[in-house]
Amino acid sequence: MRLGVLDVGSNTVHLLVVDAHAGAQPVPMASDKAVLRLMRYLTPEGAITDEGCTAVLESVRNAAEVARRHHVDDLLPFATSALREALNGPELLARIERETGVALQVLSGEDEARLTFLAVRRWYGWSARDILLFDIGGGSLEIAAGANEVPAVALSLPLGAGRSTIGFLHDDPPLPAQVSALREHAAAVLAEALAAFAGLPAPHHVVGSSKTIRSLAKLAGSTAEGFGSGERMQLTRSQLADWVPRLARIPAEARPALPGITADRTFQIVAGGIVLSAAMAAFDVTELEVSPWALREGIILRYLDHLE
Repeated sequence: MRLGVLDVGSNTVHLLVVDAHAGAQPVPMASDKAVLRLMRYLTPEGAITDEGCTAVLESVRNAAEVARRHHVDDLLPFATSALREALNGPELLARIERETGVALQVLSGEDEARLTFLAVRRWYGWSARDILLFDIGGGSLEIAAGANEVPAVALSLPLGAGRSTIGFLHDDPPLPAQVSALREHAAAVLAEALAAFAGLPAPHHVVGSSKTIRSLAKLAGSTAEGFGSGERMQLTRSQLADWVPRLARIPAEARPALPGITADRTFQIVAGGIVLSAAMAAFDVTELEVSPWALREGIILRYLDHLE
């Protein structure tokens, strides 16, 4: 079965085409991505501007055409925090369905955390036991923990890399005072979230997922071969403490020259590093492993499970 997973997020509209069936690992066949950075299209009231709406509409239309060209049997389209929270999100969703035929499923933040946790659990297997997961998107930070496929706790916090960049890092490169303000804000938000995880067993694995975390791990150079069917990456808090201040001194347009930093993440990678560092500090984590599977794989796995 050929599936297309269409992810309309805060930073990109990303189509992933895979060949998949129950009991087997999904095999990627094609990928199509449009970089939108929707946070820059928000009005002060929180609505997406006309220009932003047009950009989303055209990106979804193009992705749907790519899916058709690849003879996708079923398209699994979803949207996350940018459309979920936009003042005119319902109107834009209706327009997208009317003009493109694509009916986006809007995930809650908790849904994002649970589905990403499902993907990570399947990737690591039951022998991994208790897992603590961090996933940084454009609009939100998801944290989940537990020993089963459904996490015991799943939270979504307004600490996404794009949101944090727009809210705090107003200059390029950001000023030291802006970096400090974001660090303090992230620490305060995370401190309030800690109570939800009180009483849970200490995790046997701390895992990070999302493109932002993978980019930071590649930048730090902590890659080793031989884990599962992909590369094994780890990232330490000390590496973040070393790299984030250096990234913050480099203009966004120059960052893609560094290992792991792609053009679609260059503007928000500093904020992502600050938030991840704050999350690791809040949970007293010194090192995490990086999962190659995240939300899109969770969507695929849930779909296949329902077919069974």
